[in-house]
Amino acid sequence: MKKTRLHESHKKLNSRMIEFFGWEMPVEYSGIIAEHLAVREAAGLFDVSHMGEFLIRGKDALALVQHLTPNDAARLAPYQAQYSALTTPQGTFVDDLLVYCLGPEEYFLVPNAANTDKDYAWIVAHKDGFDAVVENVSERYTQIALQGPKAREILQSLTDVDLPAIKRFWARPGKVAGVDSLISRTGYTGEDGFEIYMTASEPAVVWEEIIRTGRPHGLLPVGLGARDTLRLEASLMLYGNDIDETTTVLEADLKWIVKFKKGDFLGREALEKQAAEGIKRKIVGFELREKGIPRSHYPVFVRGQKAGEVTSGTFSPYLKKSIGLVYLPVADAEIGAELEVGIRDKKIAGAVVPIPFYRRETAP
Repeated sequence: MKKTRLHESHKKLNSRMIEFFGWEMPVEYSGIIAEHLAVREAAGLFDVSHMGEFLIRGKDALALVQHLTPNDAARLAPYQAQYSALTTPQGTFVDDLLVYCLGPEEYFLVPNAANTDKDYAWIVAHKDGFDAVVENVSERYTQIALQGPKAREILQSLTDVDLPAIKRFWARPGKVAGVDSLISRTGYTGEDGFEIYMTASEPAVVWEEIIRTGRPHGLLPVGLGARDTLRLEASLMLYGNDIDETTTVLEADLKWIVKFKKGDFLGREALEKQAAEGIKRKIVGFELREKGIPRSHYPVFVRGQKAGEVTSGTFSPYLKKSIGLVYLPVADAEIGAELEVGIRDKKIAGAVVPIPFYRRETAP
């Protein structure tokens, strides 16, 4: 299994390690619930170095990004980022990802760990005719995420970068604990926070300084277990569960990342057709009204008939209720619509509810 450059730091913290798409990663340190609540109430630190990183450079770098993704990268100023996707000609997902503009002819893409090789091959296969160089630089990078209401205060003590000046989905280069970094105000938890990209050969000093500085504020190191429950409370999509090559961007309730006016892109024709005809199904959130925990692939019934499967589900540590996501026919997707989830040999009552399930009270 591949190991991140922070592997020894995780061992020192007695983390429980698991295999995750070819990586040995921490799933928890002090317990998923404690780690989850630390992020909601104070701060949490994540090693997300398994994520991929691509550089696209050259005269046609922007044109290639525009061809590959439905969002409008031409709107990005240097060091601004956007949530986007790699789409198939059918308007479905190769992956979802972040796109950063580093300059007029340089773009930095951050795909999911499980899809890094597939995504790179997809981009290379579709770059013919574009004067651009595509490079998979994933092995150079360590990426950590500091998330939670106290994240800014903790990080500010370790950098001269003016963190309040960095708006959501913007980044700035600077040093963190003396290490050259790209500091991005992004995250996957529903909280304010930062993702820090480093190419240093020994980035553990940054991880350990944030742990040391953050402990008095209630910071905990956080593993993949709480990362998943946090993102589900915030209704953030997970590739392989909630989106994949069978689900379109419109069905996934992500119409806001589709900019038809920008010009042509892979999947544009299919998505325009679907938008004109109307989607037949859409992803919705639900909560259970009875005891039970919905898990991925559990059947979902409407009026006694199977209407879909749970894509993601859990018992929410912060909201103290069972929640999940499911694709339902549009006619059955109204807020308040009743449904049932098959859990073992029982059908547990629930209802469609607004998403996100959790939204922080005040935006930065």
